[in-house]
Amino acid sequence: GHLRPDDPAAHENFDAKTRYAAQFANTTDLPFPATPELNLIGLHPALVACARAALGTDHVRMYQCHTWAKFAGQTDFDQPFHCDYKNHTLTVPGEDEVDRTINFMIYLTDVTDEHGAIHYVPVPESDPITGPMRPQFAGEAAGYEAQLRAIERSGAAPAGSVFAYGIDVFHRGTNLTLPDAHRFTVTASYKAAGNDQIGWSAWPRFFREPWHLVMDSASVEQRTCLGIPAPGDPFWTELTLARTKDRWPNTDWSVYDEALTTSSSDHAC
Repeated sequence: GHLRPDDPAAHENFDAKTRYAAQFANTTDLPFPATPELNLIGLHPALVACARAALGTDHVRMYQCHTWAKFAGQTDFDQPFHCDYKNHTLTVPGEDEVDRTINFMIYLTDVTDEHGAIHYVPVPESDPITGPMRPQFAGEAAGYEAQLRAIERSGAAPAGSVFAYGIDVFHRGTNLTLPDAHRFTVTASYKAAGNDQIGWSAWPRFFREPWHLVMDSASVEQRTCLGIPAPGDPFWTELTLARTKDRWPNTDWSVYDEALTTSSSDHAC
């Protein structure tokens, strides 16, 4: 049933939701009002290569990317252990690598434990505790939280480091305990192209944001990771390419032009 306003449990639930929202107060989805370099960091060729290797396919898509700033004392950043599949899919991670995800947390600043480093437990070490079902929130199962905290590892690392994990890895956020500490990160998540079970951002939703910072500087490979058809794809016709050029007049579409010309010549033969 519903809780009455004077029920203490109602206030506890409200406080928990308020704290959770405050933890994500300083997040911004791609594209960012920043340099092209920062906008493209989640699409770095090394990350794309890693995603391809982890997912066992050359065809990958970046489905999530945001900046995240944390400041000491802003809110309580401590979290219970959880798996991210709760808000990345309506099912669960698949057993085949191509049905899974790889998620990157990119450190833009030095992150020590005093700066709120992520804590985690590798799957081979968490499964003996939680079993293969891996509940979304370890705290919902009696004893799991304490057992996981007893063996947790720290993801502390210097600026420029990348913490990679899957959405079925138990992890949690921690507090920034150093006075005036801050932590700046960029998160980028990848899935195999065509995996409709996984999702987060519908990039066109943010069409009013400065997408030209991405489009005008991205490579063909990087654009493809955002779901833009590769050169030579049947999507591209003289009309669709002309309309796309009109939308992004400062983007280099020459490779797409060449592929379309080659395709037209092949059909003529």
